[in-house]
Amino acid sequence: MAFGFFFDNARCTGCKTCEMACKDYHDLGVEATFRRVIDYEGGTWRPAHGAGGVEEVEGVFAYHVSLACNHCGNPACTKVCPTGAMHKDEAGLVWPDERKCIGCGYCTMACPYHAPFIDQRLKRSSKCDGCRERQAEGKLPICVEACPTRALDCGEPLELAQRHPDAVRSILPLPAEDATWPNLLIAPSPAALLAAETGQGSIANWEEI
Repeated sequence: MAFGFFFDNARCTGCKTCEMACKDYHDLGVEATFRRVIDYEGGTWRPAHGAGGVEEVEGVFAYHVSLACNHCGNPACTKVCPTGAMHKDEAGLVWPDERKCIGCGYCTMACPYHAPFIDQRLKRSSKCDGCRERQAEGKLPICVEACPTRALDCGEPLELAQRHPDAVRSILPLPAEDATWPNLLIAPSPAALLAAETGQGSIANWEEI
């Protein structure tokens, strides 16, 4: 089996409800988060001629990307784990077995999405596990359930792809999909399409994420 997320980039307002719901449900500290909301923006402008001197904008864009573990088809984190703690289970969920994890941090360094992190209190790897306990009870992951604009969905990747045939697997600033073949489908917003067209932009909230 496989598991993946769907993200509607046009619906996301950057409210971070998904992030806060996840932190609350998993009782994460201030320094830890399983889901992050990236603010991405860019564009160009030029001084306007004539009265007023107001700047004229050209191709300015801004959008948000809600990102957690993508439970990849070819997860980099599992390949570098020396103890087999980081693994993909029969449900397609990637998560670390706390009984085996030694807190070496290799998974953190290998993941291009920076999903795993070392919990300094527990001295072991920690990350999104797709809310596997909730899923076992027939419930949605807490981030999906909490999203007020229904920008998030989840399920079997093939079914998600059938429901969203125009979805892509990467938008800026995410890495190319062939890095790990993420089980993440994205409906890109017009702003994301403009960013891809211009090849410009930057993360506006580095300190936060």
